[in-house]
Order: sequence, then structure tokens, then C-alpha cells
Amino acid sequence: MTTKESKLYSISELAHEFGISTRTIRYYEEVGLINSHREKETLPRTYTSRDRTRLKLALRGKRFGFSLAEIKEMLDLYDVDPTEKEQLRRTIELGDKRIAEIDEMIKELEETKQEMLEFRQKFMEMLKEKEGTS
Repeated sequence: MTTKESKLYSISELAHEFGISTRTIRYYEEVGLINSHREKETLPRTYTSRDRTRLKLALRGKRFGFSLAEIKEMLDLYDVDPTEKEQLRRTIELGDKRIAEIDEMIKELEETKQEMLEFRQKFMEMLKEKEGTS
């Protein structure tokens, strides 16, 4: 029986677990986020627990709005610095940038909402006026 650390996952197992397509997994492999392993070219691809973790973190990063290049940079820093200090610094830096972008989007949405409310009010007044004259 395999331990969690030595367990190998098939592409379909990972796709099912994370609710993504096998094509997405192959693309993430193509851009270097994860690596498949094959004992023989004729055997199916397998992925390690490390690849599973990287995939999980990549999907979380995408949900937070990070680019694949940013996600890869953050994940690769762990390989360079196992203390994780540099990875944490860079993740905080990129996170702060993303938070600023979100704040800007929220501001723009609030402005759009306010403008729409003002137009709605004008249209309501115009409708009342037209209904009063009929």
C-alpha cells in the first residue's frame, strides 16, 4: 500500500478531484506548473503528491486572479528556497498588487452603480411625468 507522499495519481483522478478537464492538466504541464511521470512511453501519465499540491495551489491562484506566470513564479520559489521566505515575500507582494487591482475594480463598480442609480431616478421621474400627462 502506498503512503500519501508516494501515491501516484492518474490524470483522470486529478481532473475528477479538482473538477477540471484533462486538457487543463496537460496545459498546466505544458507551461511547467506540474510534471507528469511515465515509467514507459506506452504507460499513462502519473502525477506525484507534489504535482497534486502544485495543481491545487495553481487552481487557488487562478481563483484569486493571478496569472499562470505569477503562479509558476511563486511555486518555483519553493524549489529555490526551502525556507519559504522568498516565496512568502513574493506571494505577499503579488497579493498586495492583486488586492489593489480588486480595490480599483470595486471603486469602478461603485461608480458605475451610482451612475446607473442616477439614470434610474431620472427615468423614473420622466415616466411619472409622462404618466401624469396622459
